[in-house]
Order: sequence, then structure tokens, then C-alpha cells
Amino acid sequence: MITHYGSLLMVAALAYLLGSIPFGYILVRIFRGADVRESGSGNIGATNVARSSPALGIATLILDAAKGYAAVGIGFFVASLTTFGYDRTGHVLPALAALFAVLGHVFPIWLKFRGGKGVATGLGAFAALVPKAVLIMIGIFAALVIAFRYVSLASMVAAAALPALIYVLYVKGWGGPINDVLAAALAASAIIIAKHHANISRLLAGTEHRFSLPFGTIRNETKTL
Repeated sequence: MITHYGSLLMVAALAYLLGSIPFGYILVRIFRGADVRESGSGNIGATNVARSSPALGIATLILDAAKGYAAVGIGFFVASLTTFGYDRTGHVLPALAALFAVLGHVFPIWLKFRGGKGVATGLGAFAALVPKAVLIMIGIFAALVIAFRYVSLASMVAAAALPALIYVLYVKGWGGPINDVLAAALAASAIIIAKHHANISRLLAGTEHRFSLPFGTIRNETKTL
């Protein structure tokens, strides 16, 4: 059996390291021979990667979401081995894994803590915990992108909506352990929104570039996943 504190440290460390794998950077380096941080917005997320290759952008989106999902899977697995009592605190470790996967993506040790915004990784992580809330969040994101063509605005609103959706769809009905997921979602949403500080300034100034997808090409969007 793994002890309470040992399991917390193990899950946090593994989730952070998994989240910090910079798939966007790796894919562009391998297939384009370039450093994605030196082009576009300088971000390692899917949107910036897609400027050089839409296919690599999609691959980055999938892989970034997958690492978040996998991190939560590790949390559930370790929870089953602990001495804490799964029925009482079974969501503590998966929720912790979700938060640290986002932290790993945003502050990757391999890239001197200069990472992405954490949207895709958070999407994958919380999809493993609260899938109904994430499905609605994706709908909100898509509707806002279509209506306003600001990926940054859609990302922030969707991130802010996630904790409220978790509360309405899960906490009111379940209570107990799901509160840990709500706490992790509040923290992750705050991190994601804070990482959009430059976008917020541009939105307020009316200088944020809009997103467009003509014939599969992404242009002039300084935002991120």
C-alpha cells in the first residue's frame, strides 16, 4: 500500500511531468525542423503549431488533451492502491492529477517553464472526471468562436464556465468527493485565464486578431490551446 502523503506527492509529480511534455514543440521540431516558439505567438499550443501545419496542429491538440486524460488515469490508479479509503477520498488524487497536468503544460520544466495556456490539457484532464460538463464547455467554446472569432475569448469563457457546470451537474447531486474536482477546476480555470493576460489587454484595446479557417488554414490568431 502507498501512504496518504506518498500518494499525493507521487501523483502530483507524475502528472506534472506528463503534462510538461511539449508535444507542439516536439512535432514542429521533428517534422519542420523549426522552433515553434520563434514563430507566430511564440506559444507551443495547437493554434500556433497549426500556423506552420494544420495537421501538426490537430495532432498537438489531440496529444495535449490525451496527456491530461492519461494523468487523471494515473490518479485513479494510484488511488486504488492507497491506504486512504477510496470511497471517501477517491477523487482527491485524480483531481490533483488534473491540476498538475495543467501546471505541467503551462510551466514545462523541459522548456524553462515557458509553455502553453493549458486549455487542451485541461480539456482532456477534466473530460476524464466530468465528461458532461466538458461536453457543454466545448459547445460554449465552439459557439463563441463561431460568433466572435476570438479563440482567446472563447477559451477564457469556457474555462470560467467549467467550475459552474461542475457545480450544477455534479456537486448539487453528488456532493462529497466531487468537491475535490470542483476545487481543481477552479484552480485550473484561474491559471488558464491568468495566462491569457496579454490577450485580455488586446481584447480591451480592440487589437486582438480574429480567428479564421478558410479552406483549412488558420490565420492571424495570437491565441492558444
